[in-house]
Amino acid sequence: MANQLIKPPNNFTKSLKNLYFIASNLQSMTTSKRVQDRSQKKRVHALEVAVEKHKIASKILFLLELLKHEPEQIIPIRSLDQHRRPLNLPKPHKISDFIRKSPKLFELYKDQKGITWVGLTKKGEELIEEEERLIAENEEKAVEHVTRLLMMSVEKTLPLDKIAHFRRDLGLPYDFRKHWVHKYPEIFRVFKNEDEIEFLKLVSWNPNWCVTEVEKKVLGITKADDYTPGVLSLPFPMKFPPDYKKVYRYKGQIENFQKREYLSPYADAKELKAGSVEFDKRAIAVMHEVLSFMNEKRLVTDHLTHFRREFVMPQKLMRILLKHFGIFYVSERGKRFSVFLTEAYEGSELIEKCPLVVWKEKVVSLTGYRGRKKKIETFDDFDDLEDDDLFESDSDDEKTIRIDQEDDMMSSDVEDELIPECSEMDISEVQKAYTEK
Repeated sequence: MANQLIKPPNNFTKSLKNLYFIASNLQSMTTSKRVQDRSQKKRVHALEVAVEKHKIASKILFLLELLKHEPEQIIPIRSLDQHRRPLNLPKPHKISDFIRKSPKLFELYKDQKGITWVGLTKKGEELIEEEERLIAENEEKAVEHVTRLLMMSVEKTLPLDKIAHFRRDLGLPYDFRKHWVHKYPEIFRVFKNEDEIEFLKLVSWNPNWCVTEVEKKVLGITKADDYTPGVLSLPFPMKFPPDYKKVYRYKGQIENFQKREYLSPYADAKELKAGSVEFDKRAIAVMHEVLSFMNEKRLVTDHLTHFRREFVMPQKLMRILLKHFGIFYVSERGKRFSVFLTEAYEGSELIEKCPLVVWKEKVVSLTGYRGRKKKIETFDDFDDLEDDDLFESDSDDEKTIRIDQEDDMMSSDVEDELIPECSEMDISEVQKAYTEK
């Protein structure tokens, strides 16, 4: 009995195969290609520099705005602890060390009780006043862009909280939800749904504003009082970095893709079938239009994906952004990804800068910054480097580089020391994107 072979059940082999199939699929899901797994050869050096400039600026602008809305524009340092997350200043770093990097914008002092406070310098106050003036001057354009976002949405409504994600990118005032939106009752109005969530609803349709930016650029259309959005077959502007040396091999496929018809972002898309070529190409048109509205022609990608349902865009939006990187460029630096409209940039600089972008650059130019030289093995390594460098000591150690107003604010040093260059970029995914049927 001890030596008797035990016969497996009839379905044993089949069960074993099923288990193997399940295990294989689980492995493929856990090892599937992520955005971070892209080869360095697919990264655009100049636009990665632009991302780093934005990260530095966002911290400073957050603190400026925080102080702006304090009663006397001062706040105890210890009260800033609750804002570590939006400032992205992790412990054990001292917030006071971060503030000391920008003495032209912020000042620290102690009161009679020994409590340390932070306030704005005279220059900081002037910059806040300048921004308010520029936002007021930009109001007409901001109204247009908010209206066009509503015109693209399937229900012609958008949650105010989601619009708030675009506030600074669109040049909207800080308190736009309380006052600004009520100034234009003939264009849009605010209402609450059954869950008490505030929405902005389109009141009147403007034919002039449903002409896409691509139509304006390719066809030269400026006004169209009787325009009705429909099917388009216009090419999207594309820009590949010089390192994409083999693009010419796929010129035919790219041209075929560009000639495919697609539905205007302002036309009714309810009948489009998800996953179809028409559905995906319209999504590209929507993303192109939204990015065109933004002051810096770039967005944090999760702000864009928040609008998938409202703008009738695919679930795997990131995949489309990555596949069409002649139109868009996605940077995976840090905890949040950014997407650029490539046509709007020359190197790391915007080709056309609105006054609010010029203002932001002025603010950054008054900010002190240090970057510690170290070998960057992967782009994930930069995450720790970025935040740590805001707290480096002020000693003139040979291992540190200083980037400030006198050193042409983070132009050469950031580019040369922190971001690896690549000789040639892999474009295999370009071919895949444009040969789809």
